[in-house]
Amino acid sequence: MDAVQLQTLLTWAAAGLIAVGLGGGLFLALREARLTARRRARLAGQAVVVSGAGAPSAAVSGVMSGVKRLGDRMAIQDPAQISTIRQRMVQAGWYSREAVAIYLGAKAVALFAATVATVLVLPLVVGKGAGMIALLPAAGFALAAILGPDQVVKAKRRKLELEYMEGFPDLLDLLVASVEAGLSLDAAVNRVTDELVRRYPHLAEHLKFLTLELRAGRARKDAWASFAERLGIEEARSLATMLRQAEEMGTSLGETLAVFSDDMRAKRMLRAEEKAMALPAKLMVPLILFIFPCLMGVLMLPAAYRISQTLMK
Repeated sequence: MDAVQLQTLLTWAAAGLIAVGLGGGLFLALREARLTARRRARLAGQAVVVSGAGAPSAAVSGVMSGVKRLGDRMAIQDPAQISTIRQRMVQAGWYSREAVAIYLGAKAVALFAATVATVLVLPLVVGKGAGMIALLPAAGFALAAILGPDQVVKAKRRKLELEYMEGFPDLLDLLVASVEAGLSLDAAVNRVTDELVRRYPHLAEHLKFLTLELRAGRARKDAWASFAERLGIEEARSLATMLRQAEEMGTSLGETLAVFSDDMRAKRMLRAEEKAMALPAKLMVPLILFIFPCLMGVLMLPAAYRISQTLMK
């Protein structure tokens, strides 16, 4: 590798690191501002918007309209995957009917941007003194375009699943208290939704959908099964199965919910204990890589300095 090629590679690496740093800083700043606004709204007793944002600007609206039109064209070309993608969007917290079109349009835009970036990198590959190392930025662009949208959806889905798993024992406890107080299951779900909207807003949103389906006349077992599919966690599927069996066999709903609630609370405690037990093993890597060298430097450098001064005398 000659000097020109090394300089080009270092320039690309520096530009990439600067872009990643700026993007990450901007993302963290926007996320912190959004979380601060949400906390203030909760403390003020206002309703928290879960799946939407404020009014976008005209430029953002134009870009989103273009992405949506492109996604509609892609959806027409491959309609078989629409139901699967819509289910993934709902599990990730995007309930709009346009979410599938925006997702497909974002994938198309990402592929187009990666193609343009690859074309711009090609002169570095075929130019004088260039090597195959210059293909690494192009491969990075292509990989980000192919996996980027899917990874965003998966990350949002994992985040929501953690919220669902954390809030499910509280949901069951409130259901047990409401049912034992004399409310029916449908009325208990409506009451629990009002209680959970501040602590678990996304879970409360799914409970609102469940309430609307029950009010529309859908069968209870089908509504709970749909609720479990929207959440996408095993606890919700177990609850839907338990409620269906309790309805078919005529067992006491309060006792069944109480037993299931105890089981959920025990599972949550086991997950917390598992994380606590895994913490020492996870701390070994930063301790060895960062803290241990600093500690050795603090302990050994004064002695090394004194030995060097002694030898010089």
